[in-house]
Amino acid sequence: MKTIVVGYGAMGKIISSELKDDLFLNVALECENKNFDNVKEKADVIIDFSNPANLDMIIDYVKKTKTPVVFATTGYTDSELEKINELSKVAPVLRSANFSLGVIVLNRLVKEVTPLLEGYDIEIIEAHHNKKVDSPSGTAKMLLKSAMDSTGYEAKMGRNGYSPRRKNEIGVSAIRGGTIVGKHDVMYCGNDEVITLSHEAFSKKIFATGAIKAARWLVDKKPGFYDMEDVLFGENK
Repeated sequence: MKTIVVGYGAMGKIISSELKDDLFLNVALECENKNFDNVKEKADVIIDFSNPANLDMIIDYVKKTKTPVVFATTGYTDSELEKINELSKVAPVLRSANFSLGVIVLNRLVKEVTPLLEGYDIEIIEAHHNKKVDSPSGTAKMLLKSAMDSTGYEAKMGRNGYSPRRKNEIGVSAIRGGTIVGKHDVMYCGNDEVITLSHEAFSKKIFATGAIKAARWLVDKKPGFYDMEDVLFGENK
């Protein structure tokens, strides 16, 4: 599997190291002007763990080559997400807010548990390191969407001042500090009991493992939009 990795930050370095013999090219490290100009031979797949600023560069290359691409970058705007959706019409595209296999299972549990706990107050709390720039995390947004789809509730981002809790809302809180890799809790608060679904990452390597698993799964797929639930549960929604 010849793999192009876009990005050479913390995750790009881990991905490149884990791929070893499968690493075809790291764009940020090996290409002039951080683009695909030096790519002369077709790769099997692209893994993007960089920055939304690189999206147009990737889209232009994929449109020309039809190379499958795994988007592991977060912080996209709605218009950028629409570009990614459009790209899936010409090439296999897989995007996920989180590539931890445990988080994908957590999200599936949220989908299954939420309808069973009708009437419970739902709160989502996420914590990350002090250098994370987007808030709330993409994973928190993914969990929020799963809970909202099951309840029809509205999101309440943070609480400040006089802010009585409404019945049909899901609270989302973000914590930033130290070197926290990533922690997500989904709390179901009922009368006299609290049920918490929780996941905590202790190393960024788990995200690299998931992204590489996704890339291997994607290489022979037809054009379309896929996510990590397709990879783990064999679904294409």
